[in-house]
Amino acid sequence: MPQTTKTNYKKTLNLPKTAFPMRAGLIQAEPKSLARWERMPLYEKVIAAREKAKPFILHDGPPYTSGPLHVGTVLNRVLKDFVVRSRLMAGERCRFIPGWDCHGLPIEHRVMLDLIESGEMAKLDTLSEDDRRMVVRRACARYAEQYQKVQAAQMKRVMTLADFDHPYLTMDPAYEKAVLEVFADLVEQGLVCRALKSVHWSIENQTALAEAELEYYDKEDLSIYVDFEAADREAVARAFGVELDQTPSLMIWTTTPWTLPANLAVAVHQRFRYALVQVDGSLTVIAADLVDRVTEQAKSDLVEVLAEVEGAALVGLSYRHPFCDRTSPIVHADYVTLEDGTGLVHTAPGHGAEDQLTAVREGLDIYCPVRADGSYDDTVPDWLRGMNIWQANDKIVDHLRASGHLFHANPFVHSYPHDWRSKTPVIFRATEQWFISVDGPTKRANKTMRELGLEA
Repeated sequence: MPQTTKTNYKKTLNLPKTAFPMRAGLIQAEPKSLARWERMPLYEKVIAAREKAKPFILHDGPPYTSGPLHVGTVLNRVLKDFVVRSRLMAGERCRFIPGWDCHGLPIEHRVMLDLIESGEMAKLDTLSEDDRRMVVRRACARYAEQYQKVQAAQMKRVMTLADFDHPYLTMDPAYEKAVLEVFADLVEQGLVCRALKSVHWSIENQTALAEAELEYYDKEDLSIYVDFEAADREAVARAFGVELDQTPSLMIWTTTPWTLPANLAVAVHQRFRYALVQVDGSLTVIAADLVDRVTEQAKSDLVEVLAEVEGAALVGLSYRHPFCDRTSPIVHADYVTLEDGTGLVHTAPGHGAEDQLTAVREGLDIYCPVRADGSYDDTVPDWLRGMNIWQANDKIVDHLRASGHLFHANPFVHSYPHDWRSKTPVIFRATEQWFISVDGPTKRANKTMRELGLEA
């Protein structure tokens, strides 16, 4: 066979020629680039050239000084740099004052870990509480100062344009003074108030968490269907247009049995159809479209739909709590869906953001019987008082089963939010917090902050 030769396709292409080295010689080139960047004072020159131009204000939401930059912070900085450069090139004066948040739990958490690992924490335990606090605060300040400098150097390495010589730091006395003056003015105008709000709560660290502080892991929980007995048999009979010789129930579904002590309402959707159903000898109300799915899951033998109505006919009726001595209303809520459950939503205002909004609208209490450490307070039935909520899950299900209120229960695995520090499950819990009202009138202008902001 004749020997074949390989075609050199590179010679068939018209490629540009360049002496630019592969990898750009980064190790040698970067220090030179940084030195050149420092000599140029490009930021100062371009700001001076735009001194009389139209201003463009870019407020910097500061990163925590809790360690070196991570990829998310770098992306944030680079995107802001795009804005600064494009506005400058468009002829506007766009100053960029970088900022750093030097306070907060992420910094304290890292400092406390360092103190424990270094053995310093044992020494601190010998101090008075006030002295120990001051030592920790000073350690946090040193830590924040160290990583502000580290992050600033890293931001310079990616050659972002900013006034790095005059940053704003939340621990600068001048900054703290300005914050206190603004806050004092808000208090004087009557806009600062204290109220309850349901937030993600870490039992392990006993603190509220932002969405960014959550991680999601699979968790096994109990999915339960519970019958809440109607408070007025005749009222339900009139709503469905039938005669009844037994008291019906409202069937709710929840994956958090521990929140049942805080139940203050059941939400339905006023436009959905609801069925009065005979199920294995019991009379209950379920969304018409979900009857088959719910009863099949529970492997019910005898199922008969007696009547149907729209949810609006049920709004205003009431029911008895299965183990707390109270009667609560049926209300309408737009967030009720037919995707899961029964179409009747167990509503605990102290344990959910949507539940809280419903409670505010309906004039219900924001009731939260769970303390910061995850245990019940003394407002719950005595067999639950002081118990940890995770331990209470099984006890509540057993109680419902014994009292005849449990229709069905089955374990299931789902994605559940966890505290990113302790890797433990979080809960929704109403906590008392400070708020600045945007809808309360100021004393100075008798207008709300919302109105003043829209005018501005």
